[in-house]
Amino acid sequence: MTQVFADMPSAQSPLKIGTRGSPLALAQAHETRNRLMAAHGLPIEAFEVVVIKTTGDDRALIAADVALKTLGGKGLFTKEIEEALLEGRIDIAVHSMKDMPVAQPDGLVLDCYLPREDVRDAFVSLECDGIVDLADGAVVGSSSLRRRAQLAHRRPDLKMVEFRGNVQTRMQKLQDGVAQATFLAMAGLNRLGMDHLARGAIEPEEMLPAVAQGAIGIERRSDDSVVAALLVPLHHGPTGDRLACERAFLARLDGSCQTPIAGLAILQGDQIWMRGQILRPDGSEALFDEGHAPVAQASALGEAIAERLLARASDDFFDWRD
Repeated sequence: MTQVFADMPSAQSPLKIGTRGSPLALAQAHETRNRLMAAHGLPIEAFEVVVIKTTGDDRALIAADVALKTLGGKGLFTKEIEEALLEGRIDIAVHSMKDMPVAQPDGLVLDCYLPREDVRDAFVSLECDGIVDLADGAVVGSSSLRRRAQLAHRRPDLKMVEFRGNVQTRMQKLQDGVAQATFLAMAGLNRLGMDHLARGAIEPEEMLPAVAQGAIGIERRSDDSVVAALLVPLHHGPTGDRLACERAFLARLDGSCQTPIAGLAILQGDQIWMRGQILRPDGSEALFDEGHAPVAQASALGEAIAERLLARASDDFFDWRD
């Protein structure tokens, strides 16, 4: 079923924005709503934010210290939202793009991206100012396979422990001494007004971020022309070009939350510069490649860099992956 607005969304027929219920997810949904209000001169009553609890949210509450990959991966946090979208219970879904699988279910499309936030990782600690300040054997908490592998590659002396939950939960774990440091995305801290919690942002040259980190995507039904038209003013073309490159890179690598992959595309005039990295989960091996291409060839560039990394990887490089 496709919602048809007689003219524009209104208090009587609001556009329903689907989201998870975390503080960050709600902040992203509200940003989307506010941009739609400004773009179309609509009141807040013309929109309804619909919180959808996903399987991943339930399991996270039960197993907060279990690696996400053992629970089923990224799809755990999108399945119910996408089902609601397909069934017409919501009109759009707002996602953190770094958490999105590279393929959408039939009938759904992701073609609207908000301007990208800070792509960098944040170093968070109550004791140290940066990675170099961590003592030998210090405990670092992270649920990100990418961050864990990158840190293990650089500092194999450190001990890694699972660290999931919202910002408050992670800060409490630091206060309880579960770990001496952790990492968060600067984008999330900025959107929550909590950037003061970061001891510093880690430059991409030191820790290449996750593919699409800092980007918000808005998913819709592919046959919903009314919603498609409403979203046109929100789409940020430069972010779309960068994500086309990064997600093509990820797709060629068959990337998921079970794969330590990092990638970042930067626009340089009419050119795009892409850096990519794959790692073994224990950090024992890391492969890096980069390249430039015209922006119109962004997707091809991402695929080409992935191909070169795959060609360099040994036959057993991905043996650990299911």
